[in-house]
Formats: sequence, structure tokens, C-alpha cells
Amino acid sequence: MQVWPGQSYPLGATFDGAGTNFAVFSEVASRIELCLLHDDGSETAVELREADAFVRHAYLPGVMPGQRYGFRVHGPYDPARGHRCNSAKLLLDPYAKAMSGDIDWDESVYGYRFGQPDSRNDLDSAPHTMTSVVVNPYFDWADDRAPRIDYHRTVIYEAHVKGLTMTHPGLPEEIRGTYAALAHPAVIGHLVELGVTTLELMPVHQFIQDHRLSDAGLANYWGYNTIGFFAPHHAYASLGDRGQQVLEFKTAVRALHRAGIEVILDVVYNHTAEGSHLGPTLSLRGLDNASYYRLGGDKRYYTDTTGTGNSLLMRSPHVLQMIMDSLRYWVTEMHVDGFRFDLAATLARQFHEVDRLSSFFDLVQQDPVVSQVKLIAEPWDVGEGGYQVGNFPPLWTEWNGKFRDTVRDLWRGESATLAEFGSRLTGSSDLYQDDGRRPLASINFVTCHDGFTLRDLVSYNDKHNEANGENNRDGESFNRSWNCGAEGPTDDRQVKALRQRQMRNFVATLMLSQGVPMLSHGDEFGRTQRGNNNAYCQDNELAWIAWPDKRGTGEDADEAHRMHEFVRTMVWLRRDHAVFRRRRFFHGRPVEGTHDELSDIAWFTAEGGEMTQREWQAAHARSLVVFLNGNAISEPGPRGERVTDDSFLLMFNAAPSAQEFLVPVNHGKEWQLVVDTERPEGVPPGAGERVAAGDRILLADRSMIVLQRPAD
Repeated sequence: MQVWPGQSYPLGATFDGAGTNFAVFSEVASRIELCLLHDDGSETAVELREADAFVRHAYLPGVMPGQRYGFRVHGPYDPARGHRCNSAKLLLDPYAKAMSGDIDWDESVYGYRFGQPDSRNDLDSAPHTMTSVVVNPYFDWADDRAPRIDYHRTVIYEAHVKGLTMTHPGLPEEIRGTYAALAHPAVIGHLVELGVTTLELMPVHQFIQDHRLSDAGLANYWGYNTIGFFAPHHAYASLGDRGQQVLEFKTAVRALHRAGIEVILDVVYNHTAEGSHLGPTLSLRGLDNASYYRLGGDKRYYTDTTGTGNSLLMRSPHVLQMIMDSLRYWVTEMHVDGFRFDLAATLARQFHEVDRLSSFFDLVQQDPVVSQVKLIAEPWDVGEGGYQVGNFPPLWTEWNGKFRDTVRDLWRGESATLAEFGSRLTGSSDLYQDDGRRPLASINFVTCHDGFTLRDLVSYNDKHNEANGENNRDGESFNRSWNCGAEGPTDDRQVKALRQRQMRNFVATLMLSQGVPMLSHGDEFGRTQRGNNNAYCQDNELAWIAWPDKRGTGEDADEAHRMHEFVRTMVWLRRDHAVFRRRRFFHGRPVEGTHDELSDIAWFTAEGGEMTQREWQAAHARSLVVFLNGNAISEPGPRGERVTDDSFLLMFNAAPSAQEFLVPVNHGKEWQLVVDTERPEGVPPGAGERVAAGDRILLADRSMIVLQRPAD
């Protein structure tokens, strides 16, 4: 076999049409072998003799796409000094663009039993591990263009590749649960009809199954267990795992882009699947443990701010390079439109504390590729000082956990929530205005993958995670949920009607709040996980969307169809009206340059009087009227023209009893009813009733209505 010197960059395996360049970093290794794996189980070892800045490299003519490979690293095994090299371990390439096979948790090979460390042994792991794959980078993107949807027009739909598509009745069975399903007209048509603009995929970086879950007959369903930051997860490919997963993922992105839908990835750069000191040696640990991971004072152990056993060393230039190379790869080669960063506070821990000035944020800020896509932080981790909502740099948006908590508290009837609810409804200026950010920095959500679904939020007071095998100890115990009078399924029609109304309240509040709304997949049908608020290990019907058959009949089918239609209506109401998606915060006064004497926003009591400080702070207060002035939108349109819109009145009655509301007398003579969450369909039929200034409207308990007035 010919072996040429090759190049030290780019890292990983790079096919150029005639052969493949291999490059891998390790500062601690004394010798590294590239192992080419053959289908008969044999391997050909090639020592990487060339080295530049601790990167070993070689070019092999004739090595084609589909070739499986791995690395064997010779070097010190000295856990007390943080070194865990072991040439018996066939290691995955951290820069591999695809990975093949699965891990066979043979305990004699991995030295891996609960409570025992991954001790050194000389048993070859090759027959039991995954392998890296050389891929062909060519793909016909045709006329693909990034949709580049502005934040103020964005509606995010968080989904799981398998959970979204596994039971869809319009999909061929052979592609259900795969990237190919995302590209199918049945799935794309649903997203387009619903009105979402941006599909946020739960982890699709290559991840592995946990030994513990496998032994228990469960699975790592969510995928927050990454082992390859450049490789699409092979189990979501319908065509194979020798590079086909790359082509299939690109095909899905291309199809979604043609429909005008962005693709955002939920990425996990805070830790890897190698876990704690008890975990297996699969890749980074065996290459250069101390360069990649944050070690404790006793270097046998890892500093963990993620709850997974390890955290990546965010002051290491090699870790930072790997993350930035990965982000750029997914933007430039895979054409994704942005990222949601799991446990992003850990990425800011350059030393110990969370620091918004850390090197990672500096690199993102100046990067000409990564800085131009959507960047969303999950602004917390499990370490000390990890809750950082509102503290990320101006380039970033954030999952607004305070929006979730406040909206849940209001509708379940908690006291003294009205003032904070007003802030969350208007874009959380208390969190984002001081550092120059706008309402669009707030990614608003009521539910997400982690926690109760929307239906379960109104059906359970307590979590019911027994199926996870941890005696219901896992998952959040304080959910801010309310079961409406009965725990779980019930035949009580009053309870069921209240639950439907509460779901409509949550959706309407989410869609009519300033900021960027995010829906969780299946909530548009009112899906349930039967009270399980931590379905991370449930790769089955419990966690998959139960798609309703359009021809279905019966009460449950009717409820699902009505809920879907209401969610669709609310999404399009938001998309059609700029007053719900302002790019700047409200001023609370008339806007200069307009001829409208009314302020851009006004707040009223149910009796029609302006809200006072005392009324904002009243513990018993459960009602509120909000006037949104469509004539006072301060930002210009896309061509510089002044934007005007219809005006709206939002009336909230979160009290446990019906209440009369007075339509304010000085903010419009006549209004049209467009939303009423007390009605089973959520919207009035036809044009809706007309309401005049000074009229009194009876709002049912725990309901809201929306009135609309045409622009002047």
C-alpha cells in the first residue's frame, strides 16, 4: 500500500477523488496507527509517521468512500496524571463524517461494570465497537438556498426525527423514523400547513446507546449522548450507514429548504458519550484525555457540570477548534440554518464560573460563517451558578425558561404572577433590553421535549415515570402543572372541556406574545406521554407522535382535529400581523412619526380602568386587558416604508370563575371577535361577533378572547 505524507489539515478523513487524507490530533501519543477495516474482520494498520503541531497525518491513494477505519493510540495509561491511552481500543475519529455499526457492550472488552472504572486491558475492542467511515463530499445541491427567515417571522417547531415520523400514516413504512421521512411531502406538507418556518431537530449528531439502558431493555431515545460531532446519526438513515446517512440528511435539508423551512440542529458540545471515569474509551479519552476533558484535582476523575459524567475542556484550543470546525461543517457542507446549544452555560465555563466573555463566544462572534446563522442557547447547566437566562451575549437568543414558568403559573392559578406575566408577554425586557438585545432574543415556549407534553401539562399534577425503571425518581418533580381536577385519563366531561380550554389558552398566549415562539412536536394534536415527563429512554409509542387519521371518528379524533386547526389558526394569526412580532420593545407612549395619539401598548383592568401599581402586585389578581396598537409599530418595513397593522385587545381571565370585562372606551369604536378559547373550536364561526366600545363581555373561567380592529 502506498503511503504519502499528506497534510495536517483538515482533520479527519478527506476524500479528494483519488484517495483520502487522514489527520488526527494527540499531544500525548507516542505512536498512532490508522487501521483500515475489511469486511472479513481483518484490518490493515498504517503508522502515521508525519506530525505537525501534534497532528499525525498521511495520505493513502486509492482509499475510497465507504472505507471503514479507526485509530490505535500508543501512549501512557496513567489515570493519576489524566492519561488513558490503550492501543487495544480501536478509537473513533472525532472528525469522522460518518460512523458505522453499533457498540456491543462486552464487559470483558471494555472493562466496564457499574462501580468499576474502565481499567486497562489488552482485549481488542475492534469487533465490538463502531467504526469511522470515509465519505464522498459531493452532493448535487441544485439551486438550494438558505431561507434566511428573520427572527421576527420565525415560528420554531421542535421535533425528533423518529418521533415525528414513525407512525405517520402517509409515509411508506420503510422510511418511517428516518431523514428520508423528513423529506417526504406528507411531513413537509404538515409543517407548511401548520405555518411553522423553522424545524429544530433534536440531536442528529452520531450518538450511542448507554450500557445501562441497553441492559434494562430501554434506549437513549433523545440522543443527548454524542460521540461524533461531524457525523449524522446512522440509525436515522433508511439506506445504510457507509456514508448513505450523509446523502440522506442532505436530501432532507434540500427538500425542506425548497418548502421555505429552515433546519436548526440541537447540538451537544458540552460533553461526550464516554461518560465518567467508569465509562468506556471510545474516542477522545483514548486519543488525549487531558487535552479534551475537564479533569478534577485528582485527574482520575472528571469535573461534571452537565450531569452526564464529563464536561469538555472549554479552554483547550483543540476542543474549541473541534467545535468551531463542526459548526462550520454543518453550515457549509450540510446547509443547516442554525443551532440550539444544549446546556450552553457549560460552553461558557472557560475556567470554573460561567463567563459570557469566554473564548468560545469570542470565536463565534468573529467567525464569518457561524455568526451569520441562528444561535440559540439553552442558558443553564447543572453546575454552580449555571442558571444564566438573560445573560448571553447580544448575538445569541435564549430558551426563555422564565416565560415557560410564568405562563404556566398564570393559567394554573398561582398568586402574584400578573406583573411578571406582563413582562413575559411583551418580550421580557427585564432580561434582554439592558444589553441591547430585542424581544426576539426570547425563544418563548410552554412545553419542549424535556418535561410534560401540552396535554399532560393540564392532565397531571405529578410525574409518572415508572416505565423508565428508576422508581419514578428521575425527571423534574416541580412541573407547574395542574390536572384540572382529575389525575390522568378521565371520563368527566367538565374536566375534559377545561383541559381543552387550558391547552388553547397556552397556545394562544404563546403565539400572541412578543419574542419567537416554539412549539413541541405533537402538541398541535394534544399528544400524551401518559404523565412521563422524562421520556429520554422511551423509543416507542409512548414518545412518538400518535398521528390522528384524518378519516378517524370519535371524541378523541375530534379533539385532535380541533386542536390542530386551532394551533394552525393561531400560528397564522401571528404570521399575518406584525403587531404580535415586533422587532423592538414597547415604549408605553405614542410613537413619534405617527399621527396616532394612543400609546403603542396599554394595560387595563377588567373594569376598563388603567392598571395601577397596586393592581399589578395584587396577589389575587387574575384578569388583564392588553391593547396592542397596530398603528404604532416603530420599525420600518423591508423597503423602508412605515408599517401599520390592525390593533388588538387581548383579554385574559385566569380566575376560577367567569368575569365580565368592559371593552375600553377610548381605544376604538368597534371590534371583531377573532379568538375565544372557551369555545371548543377556539375561534368564532364566520366573521365573528362585533363588539362596541363600552360593551361588557362575559369571559368564562380560565379563558381568553382576542378582539381585532382594522388599521386606520
